[in-house]
Amino acid sequence: MIFYKNEVHNVDYEFKDIIKLFFMPDEMECMDKPWDNCSGAFLLCGKSVHDGKEYIKLVLKDANVEDTVEIASDNAFDTGNKQQLKDFKRVFKRKLFLLLTKYTGKAVPWGILTGIRPAKLVNEFIDRGMSKKDIISALKNDYFVENNKARLIYEVAENQRHIYLNSKDSCVSLYIGIPFCPTRCLYCSFSSSTLAQYGKAVASYVDALLKEIKHTGKMIKDNKFEIESIYIGGGTPTSLNASQLSKLLGGIEEHLDLRGLKEYTVEAGRPDTIDIDKLRVIRNSLVTRISINPQTMNAVTLEKIGRKHSPEDIEKAFYMARDMGFDNINMDLICGLPGEDTAMFGRTLERLKPMEPDSLTVHTMAIKRASRLTEEKEKYNLEAQYGQVSRMAAMAEEYARDMGLVPYYLYRQKNILGNLENVGYSQRDKECLYNIQIMEERQSVFACGAGAATKLVFPQNRIERAFNVKTVEEYLGRVDEMLERKAKLIEQYKIINIDNR
Repeated sequence: MIFYKNEVHNVDYEFKDIIKLFFMPDEMECMDKPWDNCSGAFLLCGKSVHDGKEYIKLVLKDANVEDTVEIASDNAFDTGNKQQLKDFKRVFKRKLFLLLTKYTGKAVPWGILTGIRPAKLVNEFIDRGMSKKDIISALKNDYFVENNKARLIYEVAENQRHIYLNSKDSCVSLYIGIPFCPTRCLYCSFSSSTLAQYGKAVASYVDALLKEIKHTGKMIKDNKFEIESIYIGGGTPTSLNASQLSKLLGGIEEHLDLRGLKEYTVEAGRPDTIDIDKLRVIRNSLVTRISINPQTMNAVTLEKIGRKHSPEDIEKAFYMARDMGFDNINMDLICGLPGEDTAMFGRTLERLKPMEPDSLTVHTMAIKRASRLTEEKEKYNLEAQYGQVSRMAAMAEEYARDMGLVPYYLYRQKNILGNLENVGYSQRDKECLYNIQIMEERQSVFACGAGAATKLVFPQNRIERAFNVKTVEEYLGRVDEMLERKAKLIEQYKIINIDNR
């Protein structure tokens, strides 16, 4: 347990961000009482002045240890120089990281890189003309990233660059959200509703969604954007029945200009929503890529996380899709699911290997605030998963490479076990364009559906967003408002672009 207090508000975000690398959320408490009345470690961030200079002072102590670090602030908070403040905050994070590493003895694989998109930093280094050797050295020495992670993220950046560098400035992606699932998984925090709750609303939702898609398509065309990729996610898009799915995919082709389309993904997701009729509908559309997501091939775990299907159902759905001619199929796995050890995870990998998916996305379990897992975490021994998850991720990488797959995108999440990462592996030329663009944030993304967020990339890589309402009920009654939000965002974009000509 660590109690903390911060008296320097300019670094509050960085202060908490680094503490979270070493302690789970329920091991942290903001201190509002005297230190002597607490049990555990105490961490104070305050200011001190001596020899005419101002310092940020970090004090860490418990019953047996007291350690103090001072960092000269050099008036970084007062000059208004953004770069000077950014440089100071990085020094602050480094000093705090080293202090907590010394105290806890924990290894943190990504060092002080706490953001969810580490490849963005590497691509910025490459843009500056830095060599591979210098980039890996900077990651290790300046950011304390472990050697294997530094090399992994460099490889990811290298493998994805040709994709977004070959994308025209006028290109955009389109996300379409289907917020329905047969059941809600234990770890899920997405905007999704079970069919038992909202099954009667699905038809109305498809109608409302097609209205938003039609008008969004007009906005895209009128502003001379070109749709490069479409991603239908959720939820589980194949929760729709074959007729509803056909109506949606047909409407997309009717209402959108798809002449520049390079990729079109549908998350088929859970095998208990896949049948021959739905696959036939998808196959007869312009869709080029699907995702069939086992998460695990252990029956006991599937039951525990709330999935009402078997490992055999996964295999059946996969081979059914292959037999119908789908030649770009992704599969998702999760390292660190409740109750799973490395042996169980190894059995999952062994069962997936003969299927030879075209891409494999390996997620590390994240404890999400809005999930049932967080509400019921006392039922599960997450510490056991924490200790084994690093080995699971390494096993997944070994299997992916053995299958001829290379890492092409990577992102991280808050409260992720082991402070690890999620990695997408794929065959060459089977990388998911949408995944790369959404992570690197170099391309605007229009989004339709409940819980979706449109992101426009402004000059100087500034990003502005327009959020859709999250619930199905609200969405059905407020579609016109969602379109108005997009229209206002586009107007801002046009004004900024005119000003920057």
